[in-house]
Amino acid sequence: MGANQKLRRRTVWLLIIILAVGFGAVITRLAFLQLVQGEELQRRAIEQQLSDTPVSAKRGTIYDTKGKILAQSASVWQVVMAPAYFDDGESGEEQRRFVAKRLHEILGVDENETYEETKQNTYYVSVKRKVETSEKEQIIELQNELSEKYQKAGIITLLDDYKRYYPYSDLASSVIGFTGSEDQGLSGVEYQYNEYLSGTPGRIVSAQNGVQTEMPFDYNQNIGAIDGSSIVLTIDETVQSIVEKYMKQGVIDHNVHERGVCIVMDVNNGEILAMASVNGFDLNKPYAISDDQQKEIDAINTDYLVKHDYIEEGVDPSKLSEKQKNELIEKAKAEANSAALARNWRNKAISDTYYPGSVFKMVTLSMALQEGVVNENSRFNCSGAFQLYEDTIHCHNTAGHGSQTYQECLWNSCNPGFIQIGQLVGKEKFWDYYQAFGFSDKTGIDLPGESDDQFFIHDGVEGNMLDTDLAVASFGQNFSITPIQMITAASAVANGGRIVQPHVVKQILDSNGKVVKNTSTETKRQVISESVSKEMCGILEENATTGSGKNGYVAGYRVGGKTGTSEKLIDVNDDGADDYIASFCGFAPANNPQYAALVFFDAPLGGSYYGSEVAAPVFASIMSEVLPYLDVAAQYTDEEMSNIDTAAGSYTGQSIEDATKAAEADGFSVTVKGEGSTVISQSPATGASIPTGGTIVLYTDQSASTDKVTVPNFVGLSVSEVNGVAAANNLNVSMTGMVSSSDGTSTSQSIPEGNEVAPGTVITVTFSSSGIAD
Repeated sequence: MGANQKLRRRTVWLLIIILAVGFGAVITRLAFLQLVQGEELQRRAIEQQLSDTPVSAKRGTIYDTKGKILAQSASVWQVVMAPAYFDDGESGEEQRRFVAKRLHEILGVDENETYEETKQNTYYVSVKRKVETSEKEQIIELQNELSEKYQKAGIITLLDDYKRYYPYSDLASSVIGFTGSEDQGLSGVEYQYNEYLSGTPGRIVSAQNGVQTEMPFDYNQNIGAIDGSSIVLTIDETVQSIVEKYMKQGVIDHNVHERGVCIVMDVNNGEILAMASVNGFDLNKPYAISDDQQKEIDAINTDYLVKHDYIEEGVDPSKLSEKQKNELIEKAKAEANSAALARNWRNKAISDTYYPGSVFKMVTLSMALQEGVVNENSRFNCSGAFQLYEDTIHCHNTAGHGSQTYQECLWNSCNPGFIQIGQLVGKEKFWDYYQAFGFSDKTGIDLPGESDDQFFIHDGVEGNMLDTDLAVASFGQNFSITPIQMITAASAVANGGRIVQPHVVKQILDSNGKVVKNTSTETKRQVISESVSKEMCGILEENATTGSGKNGYVAGYRVGGKTGTSEKLIDVNDDGADDYIASFCGFAPANNPQYAALVFFDAPLGGSYYGSEVAAPVFASIMSEVLPYLDVAAQYTDEEMSNIDTAAGSYTGQSIEDATKAAEADGFSVTVKGEGSTVISQSPATGASIPTGGTIVLYTDQSASTDKVTVPNFVGLSVSEVNGVAAANNLNVSMTGMVSSSDGTSTSQSIPEGNEVAPGTVITVTFSSSGIAD
């Protein structure tokens, strides 16, 4: 073999080796790209070829039970940027700077952050959501500027978006709840039913060509958004408004420092018509706090830091630097702001517990009647106190009630009497009934944040009671329950003995308004018999007519109810005295119960703290408007008939003589103001409710119609004194509450003293019977 041949062979083998190594490297690289980086490269290819734009779904509407809109989503826009469309090099840099600056000017977004976002190689950056019409129009101008100046279309786009609005602002705020920046429910019904309300977002998928502009329409895929379902509540806007009106006034009248809560419930089907926690929040501005809350936060200083343990024990505050103090103060303010918001948002009707006090006596007596441990021959003695081992438990009547029937024990709200009734029931049975009435479990109401009760626990066992526990539990003291638990149990006392499921949602509707789900009445169990329930209704009706609950009486209606005054054992007020909870729970009509209401005020510091004087009159005011509105038929006594309001007629356009005759024929007295001969306006207006014998003011010229009257004080007066003050000031008064009681005293007025009103204006004055210490 020659040298040349050997050389050729070596060359061939070398080429083979080189080719083998080359092909091996290529195959290895291909395998690596396919098996290791395949998914990542596929993702990048899709990103380069497709743009994926989300489409918002419209959130469902929330209605009250009559179809009034309580929450709805209105059309706004979302501003989206596609940075991948910017040019490279200096021209692209100029475009990025220009867009960042203009978006800052129009939308108020941070210019530097927006500029950094322009560097992303993506077709979707959300710049701002919930853009209103004025900003939208400026964004359209920016789109035109980009098209004219840089021949760029598609860098900035507007997508349909939605913003949540609440037409009634703070009405039922803790029930309705609110949404976050991404339209997700954060509290209340908005949170509880978010799955139904939110709907399903859509997508627009568009193919991109080599220069990253959209290809023809055939390459687009539009996956439409599915709008959310709507919710119909059991809440009645009118009932809720009535409740909030009187509860807010009650908080003011009685200087309530903590909670004011009211629930109105249909006793037969568990529907909640109203649920109010006073001092809620504006649903359109959920992160705003009240002026009073802000003042408290602004007042935080070094003393506050020491009192609330922001400064470690043993550290002299004066030794801290100004920087350290300021940092601690800012921290304390931030935490105080968060705490204030949490208090505002919290639904105190279901999330907070309270001592039920003597309202619970209706439950204790129901237990005793169901067990048959009391009868017409039973007697319970009260000497003013009850001695149990080393403990002395006092009655509100320190002189004692003497020998009483079980009915009289409730009418007198006698603690010693109920201790004896509780002893007859016994600890084991008391605990059994406590559970059966639903106090040991959450009610399961369709709202978030419901709390558990706090009952007696010994040796780690709930319901394991001592004799002293049973004694105080019999009159509702030393354990706590939620308001929703109490009104559910009270409804069972009234409705024939059935524990029904409370709920706030009545129906769910699809996006076309078709009902897809109804909430049916759910009876959990029978806790007492119908006969016991009927007897309890009679006892409680008598209590609301002549007993300790008579300040809860509503003219024309058969009301049953019970007062409560409970001591907050762990709380004292600023004066070092104990705080109390004043409450009233009642229902109507007592002979055929339909609606129940629970009212309670936590820490009333305006003088009286008794449920009979603080909560019962508010209950009466609420039900005096709610029951007629709900078409519950009234049956007035002759005396009540004489005080019924009459609708004012239309007297304008008539001569003074004719108008006067017409008004007097309607049962009103007449006052004429002005020098003209024809009536041009009147006060109160046509259709307004005026007490029988009230005054109509007729105006005959424009100057006289601007006259005003300063509202005087009507509180603390008898019926005759109120009438005298009203007549002297040319005002009308509508009286509610214990108007016919000989010891009735006015406790509140609908328009505060000092306000300027037109002559003839009707002011509602509430009367209570004084001296009822329960």
